[in-house]
Amino acid sequence: MPLIQYLSRIAFDFGAISTLGDQIAKLGLNRPLLITDKGVANAGILQVALEAAKPSVPTVYDGTTENPTEQSLLDCLEIWGDNGCDGIIALGGGSPIDLAKAVALLSSQGGNLADYNVRTGGSGRIEKVSPQIAIPTTAGTGAEVGRACVMSLLDGSKCVAVNLNMVAEIVICDPELTLSLSPKLTAATGIDALSHGIESYCSPLENPPAAAIGLEAARRAAKWLPIAVEDGGNRNARYQMMMAALMGGMCLQKALGGAHAMATPLGELHLHHGTLIGILLPHILKFNDGYADAAFADLRSAMNVPENKSLHEWMTDFVQGIGLPTQLSELGVEQNVLPKIAERASIDHLSATNPRPAGAQDYLGMLKDAM
Repeated sequence: MPLIQYLSRIAFDFGAISTLGDQIAKLGLNRPLLITDKGVANAGILQVALEAAKPSVPTVYDGTTENPTEQSLLDCLEIWGDNGCDGIIALGGGSPIDLAKAVALLSSQGGNLADYNVRTGGSGRIEKVSPQIAIPTTAGTGAEVGRACVMSLLDGSKCVAVNLNMVAEIVICDPELTLSLSPKLTAATGIDALSHGIESYCSPLENPPAAAIGLEAARRAAKWLPIAVEDGGNRNARYQMMMAALMGGMCLQKALGGAHAMATPLGELHLHHGTLIGILLPHILKFNDGYADAAFADLRSAMNVPENKSLHEWMTDFVQGIGLPTQLSELGVEQNVLPKIAERASIDHLSATNPRPAGAQDYLGMLKDAM
């Protein structure tokens, strides 16, 4: 049966960051740990958040890497214990927000992150985690309302923990925080938001509210992402893209598909997730053609795809048009890694909700075409 559940209280508007102090008080936090990265700090956004947090004075960890790691998790847990922290503020893109979820999980329930891996059934044991406030500074992953965290473990493997108990209680979406994003990062994060709408809408799982949100996320991102890339100061485009990303996170409970199944193991090569999705999405759309006809028709209409173009052709043109690469070789991926990536994609939990069943050989063919 479908699970239809929306948990977070969301403040969404230009200037919403100014409510942070009030939100900390609402959660009753006395010693919050603020998790971010050096890019956010160097852009001045961290200082904005610290000013908004007053009279609270959060302890800051700004060492999050582009793809969060178990070492960062261990560092944060040490800071948590040393400072007697009682809640978490995540400030940044998907990486700080995913790291914050992992800290919330282990600070409340102990053990190692691998104990809660969805692939081994561990995610089902996750109970309510430590309090969280999520503040996205990109318009992409939708992690601020997502139920999953993805992390590279010390052994180099990826661990995915998935449970609605990890969703942040409070989310602050302030498009003002995205105005300084570069065109490249705007494109690379925005394509992820678009993919969430597309892949969740094509998922065979039955969840009408999530499907409706996914379709709207795709419509908004298709219209406004090129504008946001071209003119980063366009406030309406920034607003619309942050809303598309938020909606892209809300529809994730309908699940994703093969593009994300391939992107997860490829991400272990330290490649940007959104950039990978932009390369892989046209290939999974081509593979799925004929297996999700009703969904494809709705998406074509929502994204204004011309009648004389297939959805996957339009997607390739879209990715090129916003300045992203369309081949894995452009990222330095080598042919010899593809069989292992294909095998792992075939057993990824997101492969199960691709509209067309795909095995390792199918994924290998797509990956070779994506080179």
